[in-house]
Amino acid sequence: MPTKNAHHYLEVPRQEPVKKRHDLRIQSFGEIYTQYENNMAVSQANRCLGCGVPYCKWQCPVTNHIPEWLKLLSEGNVIAAAELSNQTNSLPEICGRICPQDRLCEGACTLHDGFGAVTIGSIEQFISEEAFRQGWRPTVNVPPTGKRVAVVGAGPAGLACADILVRNGVHPVVYDQQPEIGGLLTFGIPPFKLEKEVVLRRRAMLEEMGVTFILNHRVGKDTSLGQLIEAYDAVFLGLGTYAMRRGNFPGEALPGVHQALPYLVSNIRHHMGWMPDGQEWVQFKDQDVVVLGGGDTAMDCVRTAIRQGASSVTCIYRRDEANMPGSRREVANAKEEGVQFIWNAQPEAILGGTAVTGVRVVSTEMGQPDAKGRRTPQVVPGSEQTIPADAVVLAFGFQPNPAPWFTQYGIDTDETGRVLAPAESQFPYQTTNPAVFAGGDMVRGSDLVVTAVYEGRQAAEGILQYLQAGISQPAAYGNLSGESSPCIR
Repeated sequence: MPTKNAHHYLEVPRQEPVKKRHDLRIQSFGEIYTQYENNMAVSQANRCLGCGVPYCKWQCPVTNHIPEWLKLLSEGNVIAAAELSNQTNSLPEICGRICPQDRLCEGACTLHDGFGAVTIGSIEQFISEEAFRQGWRPTVNVPPTGKRVAVVGAGPAGLACADILVRNGVHPVVYDQQPEIGGLLTFGIPPFKLEKEVVLRRRAMLEEMGVTFILNHRVGKDTSLGQLIEAYDAVFLGLGTYAMRRGNFPGEALPGVHQALPYLVSNIRHHMGWMPDGQEWVQFKDQDVVVLGGGDTAMDCVRTAIRQGASSVTCIYRRDEANMPGSRREVANAKEEGVQFIWNAQPEAILGGTAVTGVRVVSTEMGQPDAKGRRTPQVVPGSEQTIPADAVVLAFGFQPNPAPWFTQYGIDTDETGRVLAPAESQFPYQTTNPAVFAGGDMVRGSDLVVTAVYEGRQAAEGILQYLQAGISQPAAYGNLSGESSPCIR
């Protein structure tokens, strides 16, 4: 085992896990990164300086104890490192794979400029996987309180909420309309970034801890929110944001134009053998594909199309590369795999008649920063050109899609459709219906998996405070007389 010394970071450069060759990895949907061997993981962990002010920790949305579990690993104590990692993050093996560490912990690492940041994400993944391999599992060591909470949505926020609740003796019952847990972790993020067995393993661990899952069940249809309010001591909503943004230009309704999420879901269901009867697999073999957008969803789409055997894949984004929102690592992987990028090009129309033939774009140049500090693209007059295409994918991001029954049960939203559940209220993340809490994308808008994990955990703390206060349940909203459901247990 490497010996720690004060100048280890000078002697050992940053080294990421081995990545499969691009010409081989595009032939399958498996994860492209291998895992560290133990000695390599320990050596890379030893590069940590143990800063007095750990910027990596404060830049992490869940405030992971990064220097502490790096030190434990460097000392050979992977089980203690896993225990510590799971204290602050309900899904560390997942966040280690898909977090944009370059914009978070690794971007804040003291070694980032000049020496190469500590490979925090890859080490986080190694710690979890090695601990699991050695038989470690999270456990619950508190007696049951007799309290029960309904969690609506089995995505990152819901899973994190359930994790904190069950660790505090509360029985969470998680409802989701899909046949498996995970939300977009399972049905939106491609397997080459996150193999689905990783999510299924976390389900098994949560069930061992005492979490109950009721799947293929839609709240608002199979069970009303009112029934949940009456049957449980509190309710948590973690429904995410699934409404896709549109470009609002001609041609979006043409045959051959696809929204990003249905395209990704279709491919994952096909890949996993989960395709419902009557649903068609969307695939682009031998087609020229254009993806519009510059975020991580766009990167998922271009890299999926490559693996489906598209003749060519082009990503068009209206800003320059430096101002794109997607992970730099994902852009680099896409380039290696053969994706072409056209920067500073804004779509004006999708062309075609009975089928797509191309996308008309106009060049842009970067103007002054907007209210959020991002430079605004300005159209260059007379710069129109047409990019040929057989298929177009719209990947402009997600926006809130509040359920129609929110109003019936006194759950208010803001002007954008986000649920009002302030973090700074008496009971954090409580909605305007006192018995209902919410967190994740439906509260803050479309964001990272790790921020949804954070809000799910914080909302669980709010629920625990609410339960401890012993506040009586309010009368359920709406007429619930005669309502019953065999799925409430």
